[in-house]
Order: sequence, then structure tokens, then C-alpha cells
Amino acid sequence: MLSFGEKRRHQRIDVKVPLQYKELGGEKISKGTLSKNVSEGGIKFHTDKFISLACRLVVEMSIPSSTKPIRAISKVAWIKKLPVGDTYEVGNQFLDMTKEDKSIMSDYVKKSTEKVA
Repeated sequence: MLSFGEKRRHQRIDVKVPLQYKELGGEKISKGTLSKNVSEGGIKFHTDKFISLACRLVVEMSIPSSTKPIRAISKVAWIKKLPVGDTYEVGNQFLDMTKEDKSIMSDYVKKSTEKVA
């Protein structure tokens, strides 16, 4: 039997952080939502709007350990419609982030996984 295993390079933590997103180059920030999980490499969240695969997004997250929002350019890696309502679950891969924001996210994930261990 073949085992495909985990494809992710970064450990994800189940945490609800407030976030907003918009399409790269778009003017309108979406209404806020909460993440389902985060990692150094991406974020998963729910939305009531279908977003096409590979769409580039600007995502702003409010991490508890940071006084300012963390900003990243991401791409939609996958999207699936949830069985209830008009809601979608979206997996995003971070493509670009400042070194400072990357460090804040890395520290947050590391400290959160240490609490669980």
C-alpha cells in the first residue's frame, strides 16, 4: 500500500487569528474572517466568496504577539466548498513577506507548538 504522507514543509497550528484579504492589485479589502490554522508557509481560512485557484492575494493577519498586522502575498493552493451554506475553505501558500513579518510568524508558530508539546 502506498503512503503519500504530508506534503507540507511547515508545521501548522490550529489557531484562530483575525485576517483580511484582497486580490493582489485589487482595491477592496474583504470583510474580516478568522484563520483555521497557520504556519510559516501558509494559512487556511473560511470565506463566503469563491476564489479561483492560483489567485494571488494580499493577506493581513493580526498575530497576538505582534503590535502590527503581518502582511503577505499568497496564492490560493486549494479551495473546497463546505457542505453547509455558501462557505468555502481556502488554503493559501505564502509567496512573499518581509523578513520582519516572516520572523514574527516563525516565532509565533514555534512558541505555539512549544506550548502544545
